[in-house]
Amino acid sequence: RVTLLELIMSKVSEKNSVTSEETNVFMRIADFLASCFRDKYETVLKLTSAADAEDEEALVTVRLLDVLCEMTSNNGQLEHLQALPGLLETAIDTLRLTHLAGKQAVNIFTATHAMTGQEEISHPAVGFKSHLIRLIGNLCYKSKENQDKV
Repeated sequence: RVTLLELIMSKVSEKNSVTSEETNVFMRIADFLASCFRDKYETVLKLTSAADAEDEEALVTVRLLDVLCEMTSNNGQLEHLQALPGLLETAIDTLRLTHLAGKQAVNIFTATHAMTGQEEISHPAVGFKSHLIRLIGNLCYKSKENQDKV
């Protein structure tokens, strides 16, 4: 699943112009990925425990967020994703939960807290909060309705 998400990420991040058929496919994929993220976002909180540091569901959710960030960076999918019900609320709730989880245990969700001395911890969830903030910012871009929700 992670490999498939990486392939989708590379296709979405291409700067080539897309046909209307490809745009429709991207919108259906965006709907599916957003619903998966809404269903699985809580699995990322398992990563705070050392025992669950390699939890596959949580790793998939981290990659889902990466793909959604890339999709919302593209104007073709941005308006569609901004209108999806629950995506913005899920991103805000996830940000709150990861912030609280980071205060209660070792904060692996931010890059600044993941450094020990000179070496950086290469945990898959490092930077997760910054990606959530990016997603929230993208969803609020030129959208008065979403800005009011935040």
